[in-house]
Amino acid sequence: MTTPLVMTFIGRDKPGLVNTISRKVAEHGGDWQESRLAHLAGQFAGIVRVDVPQEQVGDLTLALLELEASGLRVTVEQGDAPTEPVARETLKLELLGLDRPGIVRDVTEALSLLGVNIEAFESRLQSGAFTGAPMFQASARLTAPEGLTVDRLRATLERLAGELMVDIAVGEEEKGAVGEEEKGA
Repeated sequence: MTTPLVMTFIGRDKPGLVNTISRKVAEHGGDWQESRLAHLAGQFAGIVRVDVPQEQVGDLTLALLELEASGLRVTVEQGDAPTEPVARETLKLELLGLDRPGIVRDVTEALSLLGVNIEAFESRLQSGAFTGAPMFQASARLTAPEGLTVDRLRATLERLAGELMVDIAVGEEEKGAVGEEEKGA
């Protein structure tokens, strides 16, 4: 029987960091299931889900926490057992607009008030094609609660897009879209 563990880590970026973590997981019989890893402002941060034999949970947790001596901050939490998936509509959100403080707060607040769950979220800054101005771009995978129509969600986000002066599009998620899990390592 395996136990799902969710770990987060952050540390100064350097070659071999992911290998160090994945080696500890493998040494304890763990299976790397899914992850989100990124280099941000000189730091390398990640969130990883691994499945580990129940009898190895404590030893793997200790081994990962020992990495803190090398400057890597690590947290390890036991995940929930898998449940039957609830049939809910999965949607993709795309946003693009001039960067300014509060975009993420305002969009996520509108989603939260509608009961929409954010399953994956990615954002980045890029230079505008003609002006070079900083443009904020975000993609998200959402699940809508039962009873919320796509039209109502779109209408709410279109009003918000007008206030924020950004483009927001919502549609059905395609295979391989943002944050789609890949098993590996």
